Amino acid sequence: MRYFCLICDYDGTIARDGRCAPSTLEALKRVRASGRRVILATGRELPELQEVFPEYAIFDRIVAENGALLYRPASKDCKRLADPPPPEFVDELRRRGVSPLSVGECIVATWHPFETIVLDVIHEMGLELQVIFNKDAVMVLPSGVNKATGVQVALNEMRLSPHNAVGVGDAENDQSFLAMCECSVAVANALPPVKERADWVSTGSHGAGVEELIEKLLSEDLASLAPRLRRHHILLGQGEEGRDFLLDPYESRLVIGGPSGGGKSTTVAAIVERLVEKKYQVCVFDPEGDYDEFEQFVTLGGPQRVPGVSEILEVLNAMEHSLSINLLGVPLADRPSTFMSLLSRIQELRAKTGRPHWIVIDEAHHLLPATLDSASLTIPKELTSFALVTVHPDQVARAILTSTNGLIAIGPNPSAVIEQFSVGAGKDLRPNLLPASPKETGEVIAWWFWESQQPVKVKVEPAKAELRRHRRKYESGELGQDKSFYFRGPDGKLNLRAQNMKLFTQLAEGVDDETWMYHLRQEDYSRWLREAVKDAKIAEEVANIEKQSQLGPSESRAQILDVIRKHYTAPAEASV
Repeated sequence: MRYFCLICDYDGTIARDGRCAPSTLEALKRVRASGRRVILATGRELPELQEVFPEYAIFDRIVAENGALLYRPASKDCKRLADPPPPEFVDELRRRGVSPLSVGECIVATWHPFETIVLDVIHEMGLELQVIFNKDAVMVLPSGVNKATGVQVALNEMRLSPHNAVGVGDAENDQSFLAMCECSVAVANALPPVKERADWVSTGSHGAGVEELIEKLLSEDLASLAPRLRRHHILLGQGEEGRDFLLDPYESRLVIGGPSGGGKSTTVAAIVERLVEKKYQVCVFDPEGDYDEFEQFVTLGGPQRVPGVSEILEVLNAMEHSLSINLLGVPLADRPSTFMSLLSRIQELRAKTGRPHWIVIDEAHHLLPATLDSASLTIPKELTSFALVTVHPDQVARAILTSTNGLIAIGPNPSAVIEQFSVGAGKDLRPNLLPASPKETGEVIAWWFWESQQPVKVKVEPAKAELRRHRRKYESGELGQDKSFYFRGPDGKLNLRAQNMKLFTQLAEGVDDETWMYHLRQEDYSRWLREAVKDAKIAEEVANIEKQSQLGPSESRAQILDVIRKHYTAPAEASV
């Protein structure tokens, strides 16, 4: 389910001439019965609303006074979300003949044409107040307070995201909360500017339009409106003709495949950064600790510590946080079962709230290996909005591969990635026409095969803040034995282990020339940087040095160590 909450304006939306029709009230009850939540956002003061709308308790939360007051009908608790108006301001409006004049907990309200006097008094008294219009109604509130700010508080209390909400309204003061919703709807009687900005306009007016929306919500979860929501789409990069290539944040179920060091993490970083920028919540399963320093993420777990379910859910329940789950502390053989256990609990949260909006599964061939197919029923049937990141698409569980709808092939041989994916999925998904293989860094082949589209070469727009691939770990941390570099020499007489970059540079300076040149000629240095450190950029620089056959031990050693120090072991201010 995509939409967990319906947010409605009152006057002009669910109500005509101040009254809500019985059929509209019944439709709202059906929304509640479906397990969804409903919020009323109104400019009215609470006592006035309760008088004209005695059925107000049908709503989970009421945001009154245009965002300045939050009411919880179930407990009858009321909470101010702004400061009350200064008494001297109200007195001055009355002295100048502003009438009618209504004063609530936080709001001061009158009607056109008294806005001129209101603005003059605000200016003369030097007050931080704003004027908000609702057709002919004139509302005065503290600066920054509107329906969107109040609705956000209500959503936070219910642990729901605006990305899982649909809003409906009719007037100027509704536009703030409509803009924050994943889907915005204007009833047919709405003002023209509201209609222009809405994702959809109902054919019915007032409550009939809301009933029309509710029917779509309950029958199809607004799936027919999805093509109208391109404002939420995520930029991957530019196609060969320079057009933006976008990802649907809800419908995308991706495989991101390619060789080690080919740029998978860079692509993932770009996608995740843009999701987080748009306030989608992301959960990354990270078996190798590659995402520990991703900005705006909380990281749980590590080489010596396995994260617990309760702390994972605690982080995800705070909507402002995205999460990286480091599984380095879980033995390789136990990772699939640990992953499936955690995923089932996260899916329970998704079923209640729609969050986390995206799940990224790195090293998917380890966490969801093909051997899981014998127990494929344990893989969630409705796992949506995810990315499987893998070196070996053919070694990922078929049950999950067949649920994907897109492939991003990384590296110089995309046809091999597509072939591996086809083998793993058990289907012949090879395209009729494949673009020329990528030649530049950052180029990928993206293919939405679910729409029968042809693959497209895309130049990935890099993340603003590059994924550091937990720099501390590679610079001075403790790499595992399988990720360390070993100076062994031509006869295997040595066994000098470099478990981080600092040790590598120290050992490299001390080993004899024969050992150094042995590994250089075999291109072991660039291979380690590409496959273990997973840094394609530095690996390419080192590979170019390895290919210069005229370089002797001193020159090649100096150049390679200069490259490594520049990126890893130089002072922080010099290696940004």
